[in-house]
Amino acid sequence: QVQLVESGGGLVQAGGSLRLSCAASGRITSSYNMGWFRQAPGKERRFVATISANGYSTYYTDSVKGRFTISRDNAKNTVYLQMNSLNSDDTGVYYCAADRTAWYTNDYDYWGQGTQVTVSS
Repeated sequence: QVQLVESGGGLVQAGGSLRLSCAASGRITSSYNMGWFRQAPGKERRFVATISANGYSTYYTDSVKGRFTISRDNAKNTVYLQMNSLNSDDTGVYYCAADRTAWYTNDYDYWGQGTQVTVSS
């Protein structure tokens, strides 16, 4: 069983930065792809970024390319999402997810409870 806990969300002005963390209990090292998704108010949860189990491959949705960076530290069982140049479209609840095979689709097995990110214009 994998449990995920996100942190690092908050209120930030447009153009600012935040770094989200996702701490996993249980062994995820070299076993699980890790993804970040977000859900804006009144909208479906959507893919943001993902990183392979070994950390060698990443993939981003087009709207965050060049602004967000996903990384992982398998020794600490933690995944990060560095978010720069934030704008109001980035507002939402951000979820961390883990799965052995899922990539950018929504069918991850394990999900965190989410952390709120609010970007003020």
